[in-house]
Amino acid sequence: MTLLLTLYDRATQRLALYGDGALPLLARFTFAATLLVYFWASARTKIGDGVLGLLRPSTGAYAQIFPRQFEAAGYDASQLGALHWLVTVAGTWAEILLPLLIAAGLFTRLAALGMAGFVAVQSLTDLYGHGGIAHAETLGAWFDRMPDALILDQRLLWLLCLAVLVMKGGGWLSADRLLLRRRATA
Repeated sequence: MTLLLTLYDRATQRLALYGDGALPLLARFTFAATLLVYFWASARTKIGDGVLGLLRPSTGAYAQIFPRQFEAAGYDASQLGALHWLVTVAGTWAEILLPLLIAAGLFTRLAALGMAGFVAVQSLTDLYGHGGIAHAETLGAWFDRMPDALILDQRLLWLLCLAVLVMKGGGWLSADRLLLRRRATA
């Protein structure tokens, strides 16, 4: 048994050496391949018309982010307050910038932490603002035989990917790594 454990340990030591750079790179690739365009498409629905569209959210933005308050305001964005506008604009910018930073590996830990917070707020809005909590198939359940629930299953996998980036950084081929190398040689 000792020989078997020794062989196993030798075989896996290389994986441990490469894991610190490869795992975050794979997490960034996974995020970019599965979620980058998803978040950008979502952000695109929130941008208003014209040059100032990033500062003047569409009505759909308020409907997505503040569904109950927007309905109570008669679907008139002018009836909502400055805080609603600020949260909507910040959320739209976050949906554009944070995925871009993660994909590039720039300020990866901070961007992934911000994205994890965004996903948590998004999930709560989906559950309570849009009524997903009342639908078992949307909420899902852990430790069941169905891995495809929109909230508990999928968002847990998203958060795992983001947690790897928060803890490990951008990994190989990241802008963070290039900046650290440049600073070290300066």
